[in-house]
Amino acid sequence: MKYLLWLLKAAIFFTLFAFALNNQQSATVHFFFGTQWTAPLVLVVLSAFALGLIVGVLGMVPRWWHHRNAARRRQAAAAAKAAPAPAADLAPSDTEAALAQSPLHGI
Repeated sequence: MKYLLWLLKAAIFFTLFAFALNNQQSATVHFFFGTQWTAPLVLVVLSAFALGLIVGVLGMVPRWWHHRNAARRRQAAAAAKAAPAPAADLAPSDTEAALAQSPLHGI
């Protein structure tokens, strides 16, 4: 399986390398207000891909934060629900019952 993954990575690398070698022609990108950028076609295509990747990631950041905060709230609620009551709030008979139920570690 490890060799198959290396073979797949090598195939992707050589495909991109061949793409870069075949697209060395000069391309001009015209922006607004008369500005333009002249670069090899492979750089234009790869920068458009990178820019799209960045915009996509930045578009997903708020949703990731929302899901992360929701997971933290659920985890905190579950931890608070599962945590035993402090021993100071329990009557002596309740404290003995709570200690009998929870396993003592390290003894």
